[in-house]
Amino acid sequence: TMFLVGLSGGIASGKSTVVAVLRELGCAVIDADVIARQVVQPHSRAYGQILRYFGTEILLENGEINREALGSIIFSQPEKRRLLNSITHPEILKEMLKQILKYFVLGYRYVILDIPLLFETRGLTRFMKYTVLVYCDPPGQHARLMRRNGLDAAQADARISSQLPLEEKRKWATHVIDNSGDRESTRRQVLRLHARLEDSLDFLWARLAAGAAVAGMGGLVFLLLRHFIS
Repeated sequence: TMFLVGLSGGIASGKSTVVAVLRELGCAVIDADVIARQVVQPHSRAYGQILRYFGTEILLENGEINREALGSIIFSQPEKRRLLNSITHPEILKEMLKQILKYFVLGYRYVILDIPLLFETRGLTRFMKYTVLVYCDPPGQHARLMRRNGLDAAQADARISSQLPLEEKRKWATHVIDNSGDRESTRRQVLRLHARLEDSLDFLWARLAAGAAVAGMGGLVFLLLRHFIS
């Protein structure tokens, strides 16, 4: 009865704001970025493979991978980016599956998979019942990125253009949360989305089955009591 909801956005579109509200509501959220950092920790399988192909020059003094140094390499070299993805993506998917199973066992109705490049990769969307895009109008996205990261206009343009445009992603999403306005407007949209997911008809058959099972058990208990009393 549990289904998956893919959540994505663009750089500086406000996805972290939406995730914070979802967590406040008690939703199960799996953060692919957090997992990506976990699977490349020292002594992990992916860590060893990355050092083999990228060298020790990408390490910090404490032995951890310098994400900025590695990012600068793969940003300008697509073949290196594909190599890194081939190393990390299987490990990330395995950890995500473990967490999905945990939430399934705990009885959650749905799990939100926070995946920054959900619409770029496209492969994962077929496993999602719904996909949610956190949208922001382009001028607002540009201004937020400059302010947040201390970038000039050209640097912000380069970062944004390296991703699929939000307008393009919007065509693929089943739900859109427009974060162009204030925080309260965004919060109201998240609350409405949460209510829709909680009341989804995907659970109708499960509720009916559960009701029938409870009624059946009640009837059985009644017959047993009647038998023993008589």
